[in-house]
Amino acid sequence: MRLAILADIHGNYRALQAVFADIARQDTDRSISLGDNIGYGPEPEEVVQALRQHRIDSVMGNHELGLVSRSYFNRLHEVARESLALTRTLLSAASLAWLESLPVAQVCCGARFVHGCPPQSMTVFLHEPTDNRLRRIFSSYPESICFAGHTHGFGFFEQNGLVLSRRVLRAERVQLDPGRRYLLLPGSVGQPRDALNWHAKYMVWDLGAQTIEVRAVPYDVQTTMRLLTERRFPASNAQRLFW
Repeated sequence: MRLAILADIHGNYRALQAVFADIARQDTDRSISLGDNIGYGPEPEEVVQALRQHRIDSVMGNHELGLVSRSYFNRLHEVARESLALTRTLLSAASLAWLESLPVAQVCCGARFVHGCPPQSMTVFLHEPTDNRLRRIFSSYPESICFAGHTHGFGFFEQNGLVLSRRVLRAERVQLDPGRRYLLLPGSVGQPRDALNWHAKYMVWDLGAQTIEVRAVPYDVQTTMRLLTERRFPASNAQRLFW
């Protein structure tokens, strides 16, 4: 069994297309999205239709929560609110209903999948957690592996009994130890904020070989940036895509 783990697509259909093409060459059996399928990007309807057409399971991200909850929408920063308001006008009723129906977490193949932080937070941000915080997080869920998104960056946290360790991920394959526990962040498809490059990022988890692989895929970023301008999204949304 090989799973493709996608996170934070954020309405970037061109990035998603490139990732789907790469996934097709990786001999995967299933794909799962960690939420924030929409928000920031100019083609949310195309993204949702593609996810549904490919039968991609997904959990709810905080941007989906912003479509559901007015109180949470009001807590978002101005760029996120403006982007979500535009996003809503670009979504069909069927796509809105699908996004609003997403679960807060999923468990599959002995792993937990969540947007923000296990066990099921859509909004908690996992940026450079301390060891004490990691211990609390690892104690909050029973599965040996949890995949989370939300940061738009990579994360690799390992628990071996009482010992915690972490490593910097690149576009690479990493061997896992079946006797240890992991909290893994696969980067972002649609708006990467890692130190690697502007390419769309996702992760392949090979259950048989007990490996993860970070994939970095170039895509038609110029078209995404042009559409953001044409559809009057905040200028910073385009500026964050290409550097």
